[in-house]
Amino acid sequence: MWRGIDCLNRLFRYFYSLYSRIFWTFSDHCWQWRIGCMITFQRGPFIFKPRTGGFESSQPFRMYQIRSMKVLPPGTEDTGWTTANDPRRTRFGTFIRKTSLDELPQFFNVLLGDMSVVGPRPERPYYVDQFREEIPKYMVKHHVRPGITGWAQSNGLRGDTSIEERIKHDIFYIENWSLLFDIKIIFRTIRNGFKNAY
Repeated sequence: MWRGIDCLNRLFRYFYSLYSRIFWTFSDHCWQWRIGCMITFQRGPFIFKPRTGGFESSQPFRMYQIRSMKVLPPGTEDTGWTTANDPRRTRFGTFIRKTSLDELPQFFNVLLGDMSVVGPRPERPYYVDQFREEIPKYMVKHHVRPGITGWAQSNGLRGDTSIEERIKHDIFYIENWSLLFDIKIIFRTIRNGFKNAY
């Protein structure tokens, strides 16, 4: 099982590298201009590293994302779901969230072994503590390594959508895992990648 996952991760890293080269070739100046504007005119770090839950007995880890939200005042924590037309988003953040480009740094988490390409999406400890008491079988998703995308996300269950439905999809994925299933999820994510992305 894990050998198949490792092969899939290597394959996906290859296509990710190929995609990145093509993307930068055709949009180099526009993309760099957007990043330059963000760094120049918006305060705060370029990379956002929220603490998220790991799998099984592992400790929470820092999940890498391109920052898309405004910086919070010191000592405060944002615990709200992202919604459509969310006022917390920056202009640059609106673009990268709709295109899911803010998730690209998570391939670094895959290289570190914190995440897999496909698997249940990780949640911040705040939500884990809340949902484990409210939603039956919620902790089942933590029996496998979290992923950049999953069966729930490939079906449009992201953002401000039902957490119960997401868990049902996560459990279905765990119980029916196969290499072909992972490949199917990847292609569905590419096809439906912008659905409910905000």
